[in-house]
Amino acid sequence: MNKQKKHRIVIVGGGAGGLELATRLGRTLGKKGKSDILLIDSRMTHIWKPLLHEVAAGSLNSYSDELSYFAQAKWNHFRFQPGTMCGLDRTQQTITLTPIFDNNGVGAQLLPERTVPYDTLVIAVGSHTNVFGTPGAKEHCLFLDTREQAERIHHHLLSRSLRDASDEHTIRPTTIAIIGAGATGVELAAELHNASKIMARYGLRESDTTTEMILIEGGPRVLPVLPERISKGVQRQLDKLGIKTLCGTLVSKISSKSIETRDGESIDADMIIWAAGIKGPKFLQHLDGLECTPGNQLVVKQSLQTTLDDNIFALGDCASCPMTTKAGETLNVPPRAQAAHQQASHLARNLANSIAGIELKDFHYRDYGSLISLSSHSAVGNLMGNLTGDIMLEGWLARRFYVSLYRLHQIALYGFRKTGLLIVKDLLERSTRPNLKLH
Repeated sequence: MNKQKKHRIVIVGGGAGGLELATRLGRTLGKKGKSDILLIDSRMTHIWKPLLHEVAAGSLNSYSDELSYFAQAKWNHFRFQPGTMCGLDRTQQTITLTPIFDNNGVGAQLLPERTVPYDTLVIAVGSHTNVFGTPGAKEHCLFLDTREQAERIHHHLLSRSLRDASDEHTIRPTTIAIIGAGATGVELAAELHNASKIMARYGLRESDTTTEMILIEGGPRVLPVLPERISKGVQRQLDKLGIKTLCGTLVSKISSKSIETRDGESIDADMIIWAAGIKGPKFLQHLDGLECTPGNQLVVKQSLQTTLDDNIFALGDCASCPMTTKAGETLNVPPRAQAAHQQASHLARNLANSIAGIELKDFHYRDYGSLISLSSHSAVGNLMGNLTGDIMLEGWLARRFYVSLYRLHQIALYGFRKTGLLIVKDLLERSTRPNLKLH
Protein backbone atom coordinates (compact mmCIF):
# COMPACT_ATOMS: atom_id res chain seq x y z
CA MET A 1 0.00 0.00 0.00
CA ASN A 2 1.43 3.38 -1.04
CA LYS A 3 1.90 6.02 1.57
CA GLN A 4 -0.17 9.17 1.13
CA LYS A 5 1.89 11.99 -0.34
CA LYS A 6 2.69 14.70 2.18
CA HIS A 7 1.61 18.25 1.43
CA ARG A 8 4.77 20.24 0.64
CA ILE A 9 4.95 23.68 2.27
CA VAL A 10 7.95 25.78 1.24
CA ILE A 11 8.71 28.96 3.18
CA VAL A 12 11.23 31.37 1.64
CA GLY A 13 12.76 33.74 4.19
CA GLY A 14 13.85 33.02 7.75
CA GLY A 15 13.13 36.38 9.34
CA ALA A 16 10.79 36.82 12.29
CA GLY A 17 7.66 35.90 10.32
CA GLY A 18 9.08 33.08 8.21
CA LEU A 19 10.94 31.36 11.06
CA GLU A 20 8.00 31.61 13.45
CA LEU A 21 5.71 30.14 10.76
CA ALA A 22 8.06 27.24 10.04
CA THR A 23 8.40 26.54 13.77
CA ARG A 24 4.64 26.58 14.39
CA LEU A 25 3.88 24.40 11.37
CA GLY A 26 6.67 21.99 12.30
CA ARG A 27 5.26 21.54 15.80
CA THR A 28 1.82 20.72 14.40
CA LEU A 29 1.75 19.45 10.82
CA GLY A 30 5.39 18.36 10.68
CA LYS A 31 5.39 16.49 13.98
CA LYS A 32 2.20 14.64 13.02
CA GLY A 33 3.58 13.73 9.59
CA LYS A 34 0.81 15.61 7.76
CA SER A 35 3.13 17.94 5.83
CA ASP A 36 6.71 18.33 4.73
CA ILE A 37 7.80 21.84 5.79
CA LEU A 38 10.92 23.34 4.20
CA LEU A 39 12.44 26.68 5.22
CA ILE A 40 14.85 28.39 2.80
CA ASP A 41 17.12 31.32 3.66
CA SER A 42 20.34 32.73 2.25
CA ARG A 43 21.97 32.76 5.71
CA MET A 44 22.67 29.95 8.14
CA THR A 45 21.57 31.76 11.29
CA HIS A 46 18.76 34.05 12.45
CA ILE A 47 18.89 37.18 14.56
CA TRP A 48 15.83 39.30 15.34
CA LYS A 49 16.03 42.32 13.02
CA PRO A 50 14.83 44.90 15.61
CA LEU A 51 18.03 44.11 17.56
CA LEU A 52 20.40 45.19 14.78
CA HIS A 53 20.82 48.70 16.17
CA GLU A 54 22.24 47.10 19.36
CA VAL A 55 24.59 44.95 17.26
CA ALA A 56 25.76 48.11 15.46
CA ALA A 57 26.54 49.84 18.74
CA GLY A 58 28.18 46.75 20.26
CA SER A 59 25.73 46.49 23.15
CA LEU A 60 24.62 43.09 21.81
CA ASN A 61 26.91 40.28 20.72
CA SER A 62 25.14 38.87 17.68
CA TYR A 63 27.01 35.56 17.91
CA SER A 64 25.59 35.01 21.40
CA ASP A 65 21.98 35.67 20.35
CA GLU A 66 21.93 34.08 16.88
CA LEU A 67 19.90 30.94 16.18
CA SER A 68 21.01 28.15 13.85
CA TYR A 69 18.36 27.31 11.26
CA PHE A 70 19.55 23.70 11.07
CA ALA A 71 19.23 23.30 14.84
CA GLN A 72 15.80 24.96 14.95
CA ALA A 73 14.63 22.68 12.13
CA LYS A 74 15.80 19.55 13.98
CA TRP A 75 14.12 20.63 17.22
CA ASN A 76 10.82 21.52 15.56
CA HIS A 77 10.19 18.90 12.85
CA PHE A 78 10.84 20.91 9.69
CA ARG A 79 13.71 20.98 7.18
CA PHE A 80 16.10 23.81 6.33
CA GLN A 81 17.95 24.41 3.09
CA PRO A 82 20.31 27.35 2.45
CA GLY A 83 19.59 29.25 -0.73
CA THR A 84 18.45 32.45 -2.42
CA MET A 85 15.26 32.43 -4.47
CA CYS A 86 15.60 33.88 -7.97
CA GLY A 87 12.72 32.41 -9.98
CA LEU A 88 9.25 30.89 -9.92
CA ASP A 89 7.32 28.56 -12.22
CA ARG A 90 3.67 28.62 -11.16
CA THR A 91 2.63 26.01 -13.74
CA GLN A 92 5.15 23.44 -12.54
CA GLN A 93 4.89 24.70 -8.93
CA THR A 94 8.63 25.03 -8.46
CA ILE A 95 10.99 27.78 -7.31
CA THR A 96 14.55 28.30 -8.48
CA LEU A 97 17.49 28.90 -6.13
CA THR A 98 20.76 30.52 -7.17
CA PRO A 99 24.05 28.56 -6.93
CA ILE A 100 25.96 28.74 -3.63
CA PHE A 101 29.70 29.45 -3.63
CA ASP A 102 32.28 29.04 -0.90
CA ASN A 103 34.06 31.96 0.81
CA ASN A 104 31.23 34.51 0.54
CA GLY A 105 30.61 33.97 -3.15
CA VAL A 106 34.18 34.09 -4.48
CA GLY A 107 35.29 30.49 -3.95
CA ALA A 108 34.35 27.13 -5.45
CA GLN A 109 30.74 26.30 -6.19
CA LEU A 110 29.20 24.31 -3.36
CA LEU A 111 25.69 23.87 -4.75
CA PRO A 112 24.45 24.38 -8.33
CA GLU A 113 21.28 26.20 -9.33
CA ARG A 114 18.38 24.13 -8.02
CA THR A 115 14.61 23.84 -8.35
CA VAL A 116 12.42 23.08 -5.34
CA PRO A 117 8.84 21.79 -5.75
CA TYR A 118 5.98 23.01 -3.58
CA ASP A 119 2.25 22.55 -3.06
CA THR A 120 1.99 25.69 -0.93
CA LEU A 121 4.56 28.47 -1.19
CA VAL A 122 5.00 31.20 1.46
CA ILE A 123 7.23 34.16 0.61
CA ALA A 124 8.56 36.01 3.69
CA VAL A 125 11.76 37.61 2.42
CA GLY A 126 11.36 40.89 4.33
CA SER A 127 12.63 44.21 3.05
CA HIS A 128 15.74 46.35 2.77
CA THR A 129 16.55 50.04 2.79
CA ASN A 130 15.20 52.25 0.00
CA VAL A 131 17.60 55.06 -0.98
CA PHE A 132 15.07 56.53 -3.44
CA GLY A 133 17.74 56.94 -6.12
CA THR A 134 19.71 59.48 -4.07
CA PRO A 135 23.09 60.06 -5.78
CA GLY A 136 26.00 58.73 -3.73
CA ALA A 137 23.85 56.92 -1.16
CA LYS A 138 24.81 53.36 -2.13
CA GLU A 139 28.49 54.24 -2.46
CA HIS A 140 29.01 56.29 0.69
CA CYS A 141 26.38 55.24 3.25
CA LEU A 142 26.33 52.47 5.81
CA PHE A 143 23.09 50.50 6.18
CA LEU A 144 21.34 48.40 8.82
CA ASP A 145 19.51 45.64 6.95
CA THR A 146 21.66 42.65 7.97
CA ARG A 147 23.92 41.53 10.77
CA GLU A 148 26.95 42.00 8.52
CA GLN A 149 25.99 45.63 7.91
CA ALA A 150 25.40 46.20 11.63
CA GLU A 151 28.82 44.79 12.44
CA ARG A 152 30.35 47.04 9.79
CA ILE A 153 28.91 50.08 11.58
CA HIS A 154 30.34 48.78 14.86
CA HIS A 155 33.74 48.26 13.24
CA HIS A 156 33.77 51.85 11.94
CA LEU A 157 32.80 53.20 15.36
CA LEU A 158 35.42 51.12 17.15
CA SER A 159 38.15 51.97 14.64
CA ARG A 160 37.68 55.70 15.12
CA SER A 161 37.74 55.28 18.89
CA LEU A 162 40.92 53.21 18.75
CA ARG A 163 42.55 55.87 16.56
CA ASP A 164 41.75 58.58 19.09
CA ALA A 165 42.88 56.45 22.02
CA SER A 166 46.28 55.92 20.40
CA ASP A 167 46.99 59.68 20.18
CA GLU A 168 45.26 61.62 22.95
CA HIS A 169 46.80 64.93 21.80
CA THR A 170 45.12 64.95 18.35
CA ILE A 171 41.58 63.83 19.15
CA ARG A 172 39.20 64.95 16.43
CA PRO A 173 35.44 65.07 17.02
CA THR A 174 33.50 62.36 15.20
CA THR A 175 30.21 63.35 13.57
CA ILE A 176 27.73 60.56 12.85
CA ALA A 177 24.82 61.51 10.59
CA ILE A 178 21.80 59.21 10.40
CA ILE A 179 19.38 59.84 7.54
CA GLY A 180 15.85 58.92 8.58
CA ALA A 181 14.30 59.57 11.98
CA GLY A 182 11.88 56.68 11.94
CA ALA A 183 12.07 53.94 14.56
CA THR A 184 15.32 52.49 13.14
CA GLY A 185 17.10 55.84 12.93
CA VAL A 186 16.02 57.04 16.37
CA GLU A 187 16.92 53.79 18.11
CA LEU A 188 20.27 53.62 16.35
CA ALA A 189 21.14 57.22 17.28
CA ALA A 190 20.35 56.63 20.95
CA GLU A 191 22.28 53.34 21.01
CA LEU A 192 25.36 54.82 19.32
CA HIS A 193 25.25 57.80 21.70
CA ASN A 194 25.24 55.42 24.67
CA ALA A 195 28.05 53.37 23.10
CA SER A 196 30.28 56.46 22.86
CA LYS A 197 29.82 57.06 26.60
CA ILE A 198 30.69 53.46 27.45
CA MET A 199 33.76 53.52 25.19
CA ALA A 200 35.01 56.57 27.10
CA ARG A 201 34.76 54.62 30.36
CA TYR A 202 36.98 51.89 28.90
CA GLY A 203 39.52 54.47 27.72
CA LEU A 204 38.78 54.16 24.02
CA ARG A 205 38.05 57.89 23.76
CA GLU A 206 39.32 60.84 25.75
CA SER A 207 35.74 62.00 26.28
CA ASP A 208 32.26 60.93 25.21
CA THR A 209 31.62 64.56 24.18
CA THR A 210 33.90 64.09 21.15
CA THR A 211 31.05 62.31 19.30
CA GLU A 212 28.28 64.38 17.73
CA MET A 213 25.07 62.67 16.59
CA ILE A 214 22.80 64.20 13.92
CA LEU A 215 19.39 62.82 12.89
CA ILE A 216 18.15 64.03 9.50
CA GLU A 217 14.43 63.63 8.70
CA GLY A 218 12.50 64.74 5.64
CA GLY A 219 9.20 64.83 7.52
CA PRO A 220 8.05 67.56 9.92
CA ARG A 221 8.99 65.60 13.07
CA VAL A 222 10.81 62.51 14.28
CA LEU A 223 8.79 59.28 13.97
CA PRO A 224 6.42 60.86 11.43
CA VAL A 225 4.27 57.73 10.99
CA LEU A 226 3.61 57.31 14.72
CA PRO A 227 1.21 59.35 16.90
CA GLU A 228 2.41 62.89 17.57
CA ARG A 229 2.49 62.46 21.34
CA ILE A 230 5.00 59.61 20.96
CA SER A 231 7.03 61.78 18.63
CA LYS A 232 7.08 64.62 21.16
CA GLY A 233 8.10 62.28 23.98
CA VAL A 234 10.96 60.87 21.91
CA GLN A 235 12.05 64.35 20.86
CA ARG A 236 12.32 65.39 24.52
CA GLN A 237 14.55 62.43 25.25
CA LEU A 238 16.73 63.07 22.19
CA ASP A 239 17.18 66.68 23.31
CA LYS A 240 18.26 65.49 26.77
CA LEU A 241 20.83 63.18 25.19
CA GLY A 242 22.19 66.02 23.08
CA ILE A 243 21.30 64.35 19.77
CA LYS A 244 20.73 67.01 17.13
CA THR A 245 17.61 66.62 14.96
CA LEU A 246 17.08 68.28 11.59
CA CYS A 247 13.44 67.77 10.56
CA GLY A 248 12.02 68.96 7.25
CA THR A 249 15.43 68.36 5.67
CA LEU A 250 15.51 66.50 2.36
CA VAL A 251 18.75 64.96 1.13
CA SER A 252 19.75 65.52 -2.50
CA LYS A 253 23.28 64.10 -2.71
CA ILE A 254 25.83 62.26 -0.58
CA SER A 255 29.63 62.23 -0.82
CA SER A 256 32.19 60.42 1.33
CA LYS A 257 32.30 63.15 3.99
CA SER A 258 29.22 65.33 3.49
CA ILE A 259 25.49 65.45 2.84
CA GLU A 260 23.91 68.00 0.52
CA THR A 261 20.31 69.02 1.15
CA ARG A 262 17.72 70.27 -1.35
CA ASP A 263 17.98 73.69 0.29
CA GLY A 264 21.62 73.89 -0.79
CA GLU A 265 23.13 73.32 2.66
CA SER A 266 26.07 71.00 3.30
CA ILE A 267 26.35 68.81 6.41
CA ASP A 268 29.80 67.41 7.18
CA ALA A 269 29.93 63.91 8.65
CA ASP A 270 32.55 61.24 9.33
CA MET A 271 30.00 58.40 9.24
CA ILE A 272 26.77 58.51 7.22
CA ILE A 273 24.12 55.89 7.93
CA TRP A 274 20.99 55.59 5.78
CA ALA A 275 17.92 54.47 7.76
CA ALA A 276 15.06 55.99 5.71
CA GLY A 277 12.48 54.01 3.79
CA ILE A 278 12.09 50.34 2.89
CA LYS A 279 11.31 48.27 -0.18
CA GLY A 280 11.07 44.58 -0.97
CA PRO A 281 13.79 42.64 -2.83
CA LYS A 282 13.92 43.45 -6.54
CA PHE A 283 13.39 39.84 -7.70
CA LEU A 284 9.78 39.99 -6.49
CA GLN A 285 8.97 42.19 -9.50
CA HIS A 286 9.63 39.26 -11.85
CA LEU A 287 7.95 36.25 -10.21
CA ASP A 288 6.01 34.68 -13.08
CA GLY A 289 3.50 37.52 -13.33
CA LEU A 290 2.53 37.88 -9.66
CA GLU A 291 1.07 41.30 -8.86
CA CYS A 292 3.67 43.56 -7.24
CA THR A 293 3.75 47.18 -6.04
CA PRO A 294 6.35 49.75 -7.20
CA GLY A 295 7.98 49.20 -3.79
CA ASN A 296 8.55 45.50 -4.60
CA GLN A 297 5.80 44.18 -2.32
CA LEU A 298 3.66 41.25 -3.43
CA VAL A 299 -0.02 42.23 -3.42
CA VAL A 300 -2.04 39.81 -1.30
CA LYS A 301 -5.66 39.36 -0.31
CA GLN A 302 -6.71 39.47 3.35
CA SER A 303 -6.23 35.70 3.43
CA LEU A 304 -2.52 36.49 2.68
CA GLN A 305 -2.85 34.67 -0.65
CA THR A 306 -1.36 36.46 -3.65
CA THR A 307 -4.00 37.97 -5.90
CA LEU A 308 -3.18 35.78 -8.92
CA ASP A 309 -2.29 32.45 -7.31
CA ASP A 310 -4.09 30.92 -4.33
CA ASN A 311 -1.25 28.47 -3.71
CA ILE A 312 1.22 31.28 -3.02
CA PHE A 313 1.14 33.36 0.17
CA ALA A 314 3.21 36.33 1.33
CA LEU A 315 3.66 37.87 4.76
CA GLY A 316 5.69 40.51 6.56
CA ASP A 317 7.44 43.49 4.97
CA CYS A 318 7.41 41.96 1.47
CA ALA A 319 3.59 41.75 1.41
CA SER A 320 1.12 44.52 0.59
CA CYS A 321 -1.89 43.41 2.62
CA PRO A 322 -5.09 45.51 2.84
CA MET A 323 -6.78 46.35 6.12
CA THR A 324 -9.74 48.49 7.12
CA THR A 325 -9.34 50.98 9.96
CA LYS A 326 -11.99 51.80 12.57
CA ALA A 327 -12.70 54.96 10.60
CA GLY A 328 -13.50 52.87 7.51
CA GLU A 329 -10.29 53.71 5.60
CA THR A 330 -8.59 51.04 3.51
CA LEU A 331 -4.85 51.02 4.20
CA ASN A 332 -2.04 48.49 4.07
CA VAL A 333 -0.82 46.56 7.10
CA PRO A 334 2.25 48.49 8.36
CA PRO A 335 5.70 46.89 7.94
CA ARG A 336 6.31 46.19 11.63
CA ALA A 337 7.57 43.21 13.61
CA GLN A 338 4.24 42.77 15.40
CA ALA A 339 2.47 42.54 12.01
CA ALA A 340 4.81 39.76 10.83
CA HIS A 341 4.30 37.93 14.14
CA GLN A 342 0.51 38.15 13.86
CA GLN A 343 0.53 37.05 10.22
CA ALA A 344 2.75 34.05 11.01
CA SER A 345 0.39 32.94 13.80
CA HIS A 346 -2.66 33.44 11.58
CA LEU A 347 -1.15 31.64 8.59
CA ALA A 348 -0.04 28.68 10.72
CA ARG A 349 -3.67 28.11 11.72
CA ASN A 350 -4.97 28.85 8.23
CA LEU A 351 -2.66 26.40 6.46
CA ALA A 352 -3.49 23.64 8.92
CA ASN A 353 -7.20 24.29 8.33
CA SER A 354 -6.72 24.41 4.56
CA ILE A 355 -5.05 21.01 4.48
CA ALA A 356 -7.94 19.68 6.57
CA GLY A 357 -10.40 21.08 4.02
CA ILE A 358 -11.54 24.05 6.13
CA GLU A 359 -12.05 27.39 4.40
CA LEU A 360 -9.36 30.04 4.88
CA LYS A 361 -10.08 32.98 7.18
CA ASP A 362 -9.06 36.58 6.55
CA PHE A 363 -6.23 38.18 8.49
CA HIS A 364 -7.11 41.15 10.71
CA TYR A 365 -4.24 43.24 12.04
CA ARG A 366 -4.43 44.46 15.64
CA ASP A 367 -2.26 47.40 16.63
CA TYR A 368 -0.94 46.85 20.16
CA GLY A 369 0.95 50.13 20.18
CA SER A 370 4.51 51.22 19.52
CA LEU A 371 7.61 51.27 21.69
CA ILE A 372 10.81 53.08 20.75
CA SER A 373 14.01 52.10 22.57
CA LEU A 374 16.32 54.91 23.65
CA SER A 375 19.24 52.68 24.60
CA SER A 376 19.46 50.44 27.66
CA HIS A 377 17.73 52.57 30.27
CA SER A 378 14.72 54.16 28.61
CA ALA A 379 12.01 53.88 25.98
CA VAL A 380 8.95 55.84 24.84
CA GLY A 381 5.71 54.52 23.42
CA ASN A 382 2.14 53.50 23.95
CA LEU A 383 0.30 50.27 24.66
CA MET A 384 -3.10 49.57 23.14
CA GLY A 385 -5.56 46.84 24.04
CA ASN A 386 -9.05 45.99 25.18
CA LEU A 387 -8.03 45.98 28.85
CA THR A 388 -5.45 48.75 28.89
CA GLY A 389 -6.94 51.19 26.40
CA ASP A 390 -4.28 53.54 25.03
CA ILE A 391 -1.60 54.13 27.67
CA MET A 392 1.44 56.35 27.15
CA LEU A 393 4.65 54.91 28.62
CA GLU A 394 8.04 56.50 29.11
CA GLY A 395 11.27 55.65 30.91
CA TRP A 396 12.25 52.45 32.70
CA LEU A 397 8.79 50.81 32.53
CA ALA A 398 8.54 51.41 28.79
CA ARG A 399 11.98 49.86 28.43
CA ARG A 400 10.82 46.72 30.28
CA PHE A 401 7.89 46.35 27.88
CA TYR A 402 10.23 46.88 24.93
CA VAL A 403 12.52 44.06 26.10
CA SER A 404 9.46 41.82 26.56
CA LEU A 405 8.78 42.02 22.80
CA TYR A 406 12.00 40.14 22.14
CA ARG A 407 11.16 37.61 24.84
CA LEU A 408 7.81 36.96 23.13
CA HIS A 409 9.68 36.27 19.89
CA GLN A 410 11.95 33.85 21.76
CA ILE A 411 8.95 32.11 23.33
CA ALA A 412 7.47 31.58 19.85
CA LEU A 413 10.72 29.93 18.75
CA TYR A 414 11.96 28.12 21.88
CA GLY A 415 8.96 27.76 24.18
CA PHE A 416 8.66 29.01 27.77
CA ARG A 417 11.23 26.71 29.39
CA LYS A 418 14.13 27.43 27.03
CA THR A 419 13.34 31.14 27.00
CA GLY A 420 13.51 31.14 30.81
CA LEU A 421 16.95 29.53 30.62
CA LEU A 422 18.06 32.13 28.07
CA ILE A 423 16.97 34.93 30.42
CA VAL A 424 19.07 33.38 33.22
CA LYS A 425 22.00 33.04 30.80
CA ASP A 426 21.77 36.72 29.85
CA LEU A 427 21.69 37.76 33.52
CA LEU A 428 24.77 35.68 34.34
CA GLU A 429 26.73 37.02 31.37
CA ARG A 430 26.27 40.60 32.55
CA SER A 431 28.72 39.98 35.37
CA THR A 432 31.33 38.24 33.20
CA ARG A 433 31.61 40.50 30.15
CA PRO A 434 32.04 44.24 29.44
CA ASN A 435 29.00 46.43 28.85
CA LEU A 436 30.01 46.80 25.22
CA LYS A 437 31.58 44.57 22.61
CA LEU A 438 35.10 46.02 22.34
CA HIS A 439 36.42 44.02 19.40
